[in-house]
Amino acid sequence: MTVHFIGAGPGAPDLITVRGLNLIKACPVVLYAGSLVPAEVVAEAPEGARVIDTAPMNLGEIIAEIETAHAAGHDVARVHSGDPSIYGAVAEQMRRLDALGIDYDVTPGVPAFAAAAAALKRELTLPQVSQSIILTRTSVRASDMPKGEDLETLGRSGATLAVHLSVNNLAKVVRDLTPHYGADCPVVVAYRVTWPDEQMVEGTLADIREKVKAAGFTRTALILVGRTLGETAFDDSALYAAHHHHVLRPKKAQPS
Repeated sequence: MTVHFIGAGPGAPDLITVRGLNLIKACPVVLYAGSLVPAEVVAEAPEGARVIDTAPMNLGEIIAEIETAHAAGHDVARVHSGDPSIYGAVAEQMRRLDALGIDYDVTPGVPAFAAAAAALKRELTLPQVSQSIILTRTSVRASDMPKGEDLETLGRSGATLAVHLSVNNLAKVVRDLTPHYGADCPVVVAYRVTWPDEQMVEGTLADIREKVKAAGFTRTALILVGRTLGETAFDDSALYAAHHHHVLRPKKAQPS
């Protein structure tokens, strides 16, 4: 018996990986986070499978369901939104499964920041603009951020930021980042990326608060901040430059 932690992706049912979908099709028990994972993602569970939305359940209740499945010898598809490694709350589940001697594995999924970039048709790393992406959040109702991971500190890097779980803390995001990025820095707030009601609000640190307030976003929105979101006058990457050579594209011999 194995518990399969599966990243469902950002929401669109066809953005789950082939591996993840095949596991859902094969497992007689499917536990999914229904607040963020559409029911369509788990619709291909086997006929007669025990399919449970865990949104109203606490950790103990979820583990109890897994223990019951373990006792019956039934594999479990534990389906989370996005990629399980990013704000997936899977570490504490794994810790409990380790203590219980229950096997598990992890199947990655498409993270929200990547889905947002795709929807925007933007590359988040541009030569001489930003070559780093920082995934972070702010402290609202969740646990406090560790020392040194506050936006004021991270903002000094100038990297592209993907700020999760913070749309209700947008005022602080703007306040902390404006001194480092400038009031004219592009910002995108991506609401329910890849869902049927997806919305993108684009602006700058100077005006994004009013735009988001008008849109009425209060949850399930990702904040992207950085110059890569608006820059068009960037240098071409060296990757495909004619003068750039590597083992698969060796330097051509010069005519004698």
